[in-house]
Amino acid sequence: MGKMFERSSGEVEKLREFTSALLRDVHALEQMLDRGMIESQVRRIGAEQEMALVDDSWRPSPVADSVLAELDDPHFTTEIARFNLECNLEPMTFAGDALRRMERELDRYLEAARAAAAKHGSGIVLAGILPSIRKTDLTLENMTPRERYHRLNDALTRLRGSHYQLDIVGSDELNVTHDNVMLEACNTSFQLHFQVDADEFATMYNIAQAVTGPVLAAAVNSPLLGRYRLWHETRIALFQQSLDTRTGPHERDLQPRVSFGTRWLDSSVLEIYQEDIARFKVLMSVDSVTDPFELLADGRTPGLEALCLHNGTVYRWNRACYGVGGGKPHLRIENRVLPAGPSVLDEVGNAAFWFGLMAGLKDRYRDITEVMEFDDARDNFAAAARHGLNARFTWVEGRKVDAKTLILDVLLPSARDGMIERGIDRADVDRYLRVVRERVEREMTGSQWMLKSLASMRGKGTRWEQVHALVASAASRQLTGKPVHEWPLARLEEAGGWKKNYLKIGQLMKTDLFTVSPDEPIDLVANLMVWHRVRHIMVEDGEHNLHGVVSHRKLLRLVGRSIPQSEGKSEPVSEIMIADPVTVTPETLTVDAIRIMREKRISCLPVVDEGKLVGAITEDDFMDLAGTLLEEKLEE
Repeated sequence: MGKMFERSSGEVEKLREFTSALLRDVHALEQMLDRGMIESQVRRIGAEQEMALVDDSWRPSPVADSVLAELDDPHFTTEIARFNLECNLEPMTFAGDALRRMERELDRYLEAARAAAAKHGSGIVLAGILPSIRKTDLTLENMTPRERYHRLNDALTRLRGSHYQLDIVGSDELNVTHDNVMLEACNTSFQLHFQVDADEFATMYNIAQAVTGPVLAAAVNSPLLGRYRLWHETRIALFQQSLDTRTGPHERDLQPRVSFGTRWLDSSVLEIYQEDIARFKVLMSVDSVTDPFELLADGRTPGLEALCLHNGTVYRWNRACYGVGGGKPHLRIENRVLPAGPSVLDEVGNAAFWFGLMAGLKDRYRDITEVMEFDDARDNFAAAARHGLNARFTWVEGRKVDAKTLILDVLLPSARDGMIERGIDRADVDRYLRVVRERVEREMTGSQWMLKSLASMRGKGTRWEQVHALVASAASRQLTGKPVHEWPLARLEEAGGWKKNYLKIGQLMKTDLFTVSPDEPIDLVANLMVWHRVRHIMVEDGEHNLHGVVSHRKLLRLVGRSIPQSEGKSEPVSEIMIADPVTVTPETLTVDAIRIMREKRISCLPVVDEGKLVGAITEDDFMDLAGTLLEEKLEE
């Protein structure tokens, strides 16, 4: 990814030089297109598999470097977080048994990754967002120790000029402020590549845009971020917000670095590169780049390093890619929409669906832009991300249709025809598309499996225990090779018992708190305790800074003293709260919290993170835990 520009350090000249190199690359590509130098009449496909590393408690495991050293395989590489890996498959011709070979290759690489991870006390999970990830995992200490990642963080943070802010509303609402780019590390994807001819690029790219929403609706697998139920594909909102560097007047139509795009393409891949250069500042450079025109003059193929580098810092959901293979330049469309998982078979089913539509819709529609509005394609994408199979779409000719009907009645037949016409083995076409069809018919995407599993565990254990059960069960079911619509729902006992779920206070604490401010009346505290049957009320200000705790004992003493009310006005909470109470953090060991409560002779501990109130733990919670453990013991 090269070196990062820091304008404040005298890099203005280097910025200008690199931008000039970037422009020369674009002009060189234009010349190559005019000369017909781009490889044609060859259809290749490829994929990138991202994966999460987890420890024996189903939490992120930051051992990527050790696992990569164990693997010693160039197909594997780093991601921005030390708890993620990426595996790049070999390109293959889109014909015959290509899909079957893709599945076998994925299985082989994942088996190797699992074996290497096991030697370092870790496992592999395929998930769009690992449900058990927490804000405390997203530190710079867990960033992969490569200069390019830290420089990327510095550049994006500088462009933002403020902290990173997430605001996502689904069944729950998440509002989080973070101080670095590691929010991006929550996402893991299954990215597909589809090689196209230069003269058909615009047509094929527009098809990719048109089918993005329906394909995503059938593939969603990221309904959770931590314990929050958000979008059916929360990756979409998370990635866009985590890399959003826009600042400036609200009247400006500023585009985010992560986007679906702004319009259909007219005729050429150059439109994408030219727009991205015009809209987005250069973030990184390399010390030197080869002049593409010198290589062309010598009859050699330029790598267009500057163009590829800049393209890697603009995150279109369908990305245009230039590459060189076997000495020949080519163009690809990269689908970055699909999540990792739930299973390898599900992933190859999703790939077959997308590849088939890329082939089939070109036959069905000479020009998709003549029968569909771009805004409808973009809105369909957003609807799919939010609602999955519950989305409603606007398809060609303005037809309004629900996702399930469109996929089953229109798109799966088109995908099948497209692949059979291109010579993909008929048995493979039927096998992989059947996975998608049955998943849609049963309305059991990865996201629906997670949400239904959570609902089945309602009232059992804590939310974090339920989340860990999701990760544990997904990991075990992925080993079976069965698609998600055949998985039984997750069970709480799969979370692994108290050692894996109650070791730290963050796994046990209550987060749904009733709080008051220091200036509110004591009467409010008394009523909250009665209404909600709690014995402690946290006192915080509007910024969630903890000021104190009011216990039921304090209230009883107040009543015993019969403090008179002045003109019917209650005293403020600040008069009776325990100021500067003893606190713990989410990372405090449960046994240490118990010891603190015994030594201090207190029955409640507020839980704070970076000075903010995030939860509370009481002696009643420990009694409930003891009862649960006793029941488990008796059942044994």
